[in-house]
Amino acid sequence: MKKIVAMLASLALVASLAACGTKDDAPETPETPGTPGTEEPGETEEPAQGVTDTTIKVGNSAATSGAFAPVGVPFNAGIEAYFAMINDQGGIDGRTIEFTHIDDEFDPVKGKAALSTLVEDEKIFALVGHFGTPVVGATIEDIKNYGIPAVYFATGIGQLYNDKAEGNERTIFPVQPIYQTEGQIMVARAVSDFDAQKIGVIYTNDDAGKDLFSGIEEKAKELGIEVHAEQVAAGATDVSSAVTSIRNADVDFIIGAAIQATIPTILKELAAQNVNKDVITTYVNVSPVISEAVVNEIDGKFDVYGLGWVDLVENADSLAAFAEWAPDYATNVYAMTGWIAGHFFVEGLRNVEGTLTWANFMDAMESAPIKNPFGGEINFGDGLRAGTQEMNMSKIAMVDGLPGWEPVDGLQSMDSLLGN
Repeated sequence: MKKIVAMLASLALVASLAACGTKDDAPETPETPGTPGTEEPGETEEPAQGVTDTTIKVGNSAATSGAFAPVGVPFNAGIEAYFAMINDQGGIDGRTIEFTHIDDEFDPVKGKAALSTLVEDEKIFALVGHFGTPVVGATIEDIKNYGIPAVYFATGIGQLYNDKAEGNERTIFPVQPIYQTEGQIMVARAVSDFDAQKIGVIYTNDDAGKDLFSGIEEKAKELGIEVHAEQVAAGATDVSSAVTSIRNADVDFIIGAAIQATIPTILKELAAQNVNKDVITTYVNVSPVISEAVVNEIDGKFDVYGLGWVDLVENADSLAAFAEWAPDYATNVYAMTGWIAGHFFVEGLRNVEGTLTWANFMDAMESAPIKNPFGGEINFGDGLRAGTQEMNMSKIAMVDGLPGWEPVDGLQSMDSLLGN
């Protein structure tokens, strides 16, 4: 149990890979078999590129050297382990899955070049496990212009969010929590679990903070909840003015929409000003580093809650299968997220009707909710691209004598929280 709690906390680190990159101009769209809309009436539908009678070729670029290699290497190992399991079972409709990889060193320029190579030269059918905020940010429009399916992104940037994707925007299939969605779930939790009617929000002026706040605003408006918000600089060492404003606003509950570098400063200042309202924050902050930094300051003043997106306790069978096929990474959370990426891609393949084209694969991904092997499910139907839509909750506490995060509630959707 102790090991599982530590693994759950470590999953927070997967989303905090770096700041967003900038988007560059996208390349010309190649004439690729399977591109939506390329078939003429009466033509026999041909499989998409990367598909033969016996194989399906997929790939990604990720940092497998340099500073982020300790994340990228196990992440890819998890993907490969899942595909090895599927291939050992005979593949999908008699086709085994081939996985190819390019090391982009977490560099957006190299990531753009790698994408071009994978799609135009390697002729992959799909991207599986697109890795890292700067690379994803720099290539997201390129992916859409190609029209190639991309399943799972190791980031939560707002560019992935879409509540009604159409055309080539449908190619994007995020699985990890997206900050806008998480912001909405935070409001649902505040209303459902804490009976909040007036919510204070302290958010950072970076992409993470702004995206979280965008979701908070949207859900609060929908529910008729009042929001009093204050913005602070990412990495700020003095947030006293913002905290004073929140304290004076007499809110019922507080959302800390800031990631790891800033949230301890916010929580310590709330405690210093004797604010006694409970706080909830993003899953990115659910790590021992955060609990150790603030557990003494908040003691007896307020509780700090955090969201999460997997349940390893209730999905022990999936954890055992993962450990069997990835024995060298059995306790590595980055490998676990790669395993999840492989799973979502394969479930899409299982649902394809007819010829394996890009268009038919996208239809299959949208045809029914897909279960996460470690809990919850994601619905891509009707163009929804919101990432994880069910999250659990834990709070800072002493766990086995050490500062940690204690589970409070299991995975729930916004609808279940709000009784819809």
